[in-house]
Amino acid sequence: MIHAGILICRLEPIIARHSLFIIDHFPMLTSLRTRTSTWWTILRIALQERLVYRGDFALSTLMRFLPIITQIFLWQAIFSAVQAGRGEERIAGYSYHNMIAYYLLTTVSRAFSSMPQLASGTARDIRDGTIKKFLIQPIDMLTFLLLTRVAHKLVYYVVAAAPFALVFYLCRGFFPGWPEPAVMSAYLLSLVMAFLLGYFLEVTLGMIGFWWLEVSSLFFVYMLMNFFFSGHMFPLDLLPGIWGQLVRLLPLQYLAYFPAAVFLGKITGPELTAGLWIQFAWVVFFILAARVAFHYGVRHYSGFGG
Repeated sequence: MIHAGILICRLEPIIARHSLFIIDHFPMLTSLRTRTSTWWTILRIALQERLVYRGDFALSTLMRFLPIITQIFLWQAIFSAVQAGRGEERIAGYSYHNMIAYYLLTTVSRAFSSMPQLASGTARDIRDGTIKKFLIQPIDMLTFLLLTRVAHKLVYYVVAAAPFALVFYLCRGFFPGWPEPAVMSAYLLSLVMAFLLGYFLEVTLGMIGFWWLEVSSLFFVYMLMNFFFSGHMFPLDLLPGIWGQLVRLLPLQYLAYFPAAVFLGKITGPELTAGLWIQFAWVVFFILAARVAFHYGVRHYSGFGG
């Protein structure tokens, strides 16, 4: 023990000199370590905060699946009518089982891409002055909000895993089986990018609060468009002609329709590769849009009082 104490005493000045050397000659490394430590602290605290509401997560997940019962009977009636009237068992390439499987998969997609109250909360923080804490503290607002959303999703997935597994087990007969490993990898990648796209798209919308005082009506219109044009309500393949082409130009399809279509094998080959690259391009676009909006929004922002 004495020899160990002597060794530590002799090493302390050497370690100190090397630490100063690293700080002096590798400031970027020191800055990265500091930022990583800060990000981890924010994520850890956010996880602890979200775990308080784990019961609410489980209950809300079960409630989320209740409309599936309505969808099953609705599409059963639609397919029965189509088969009786035209003698066809498919609608836009979807069988009855494909349609129910698609709806279940969009529920998973929305679990990744939906960002409840992110846009409205960002605009509210701008309006009531809460955003000032990000202007006077060495914490990036966009990174902070992203980490809190990551914490929210992680806790949600852990808590909701059992309800999801139960529902998918009961509805396993609607699925044709597991996709190939390459397709499954593309599906998982599309879900991750759906999360990033959903976050940066909504936080960019929230930045409009820097210029407009009241934006609730705009967010309501966006939510309606998101619900229909993301493919959550029905597959975008059902939209005829030019309307389907116009909707496919929007980034909303990558929030729900695209991942589900990838899993079901509706998008394959070069079309799948191109779709993943386009989704990635939309993610990069809204990352830059959020940064630009925050940069100029802060310069336009005025805060008064305490």
